[in-house]
Amino acid sequence: MTARLRNTLLAVSLALNVGFLATAVQRHWLGPAQDRQEAMAPLAQRLNLSAAQRTAWTALEGPFVSDLAGNWAAIRVQRQALLDEIFAAHPDEARLASIQERIAALQDSQQKRVIRQLLAERGVLDAHQQDVLRSLLMQEYAAQAGQATQAERLHQTAPHP
Repeated sequence: MTARLRNTLLAVSLALNVGFLATAVQRHWLGPAQDRQEAMAPLAQRLNLSAAQRTAWTALEGPFVSDLAGNWAAIRVQRQALLDEIFAAHPDEARLASIQERIAALQDSQQKRVIRQLLAERGVLDAHQQDVLRSLLMQEYAAQAGQATQAERLHQTAPHP
């Protein structure tokens, strides 16, 4: 296996691992609605938050959603740079490694941010609400684990007649 192929596979692997976590988190925090307040309401209702909890929850969500969106934007820029370099006339191994390191650092930062958020939210919730949130996240993770990723779908061969 060449170093270039190994680096490319590692970058794809890292992207997929963070993608699963981010998708699960995003679905519960952002939901399909564009408006953050609308998206938060169903989860807040499922958790049966009190008025004080809802205030604390809302205060935690704003900075988190903003940080998450900014981090995803930075990852998209680096992924584009990675693809541009991979498909350049003469890919530069050092540049590929550098881009890969930036993606890994952004993903690591994002994963740590999600963990900090979950710990902060845990502090707002009582034991029963924590169990509900944990269960919802585990259900999402299980659903994601059974689905093919975009990269897997792109590389599947068509069945032969």
